[in-house]
Amino acid sequence: MALAIPAVYRSTVGKKAVMAVTGGILVLYLVAHMAGNLKIFLGAATFDHYAAWLRTLGEPALPHRWLLTGIEIVLGASVLLHMWSAISLARTAHRARPVRYAAGKKSHAHGYAVYTMRYGGIVVALFIIWHLLDLTFGAVNPAGAEATPYAKVVADFAPSHWYITLFYVIAVVLVGLHLRHGIRSAFQTLGLADKRNYARYDLLAAIVSTLLVAGFLAVPISVTFGWVK
Repeated sequence: MALAIPAVYRSTVGKKAVMAVTGGILVLYLVAHMAGNLKIFLGAATFDHYAAWLRTLGEPALPHRWLLTGIEIVLGASVLLHMWSAISLARTAHRARPVRYAAGKKSHAHGYAVYTMRYGGIVVALFIIWHLLDLTFGAVNPAGAEATPYAKVVADFAPSHWYITLFYVIAVVLVGLHLRHGIRSAFQTLGLADKRNYARYDLLAAIVSTLLVAGFLAVPISVTFGWVK
């Protein structure tokens, strides 16, 4: 049994399962994160209180910030496992098909999916790093690391920083495209989507990814146009 577990993870099916499960964890986090972001429309006091509350989760049973740190560790591990599985599967596919497709043989849909997942995934990874340095640690935020969470968001997407908003919009749209294909593939990997109900899960993937993109873009666009000050 001890040797069977590593063997499962070394298999293509195991790697796809890891991608599906870790992807599901990340989607759930994005939903919760988006809901928290939208609290900015309730005002600075509510938004800052929410940000402070996150650091007190689990108290007094757990020390300050322990539960949040645990969640961050799970998310970090999920991101790494997700990326490892994707890279490993891409290498396996390349070794299995070392010769490029002949012109016209490869479908446009397949090519779109590959480029979306591969290069979109790279942009998403870079976006996560920038997002952490910007709004979590404040290292590159215009308002500085000591500013309140609300002030950081407003400073980030102010009209004079339109290029930050543009980058954020592009990155979030790519996240949405990545999610669109990833959610659909996860349902197939887990055996939930087949020929009979594929269209239903395909529609669900489109709805979830569209709502997440709209929710995440609502904040920067509202700040840039002055609706949130």
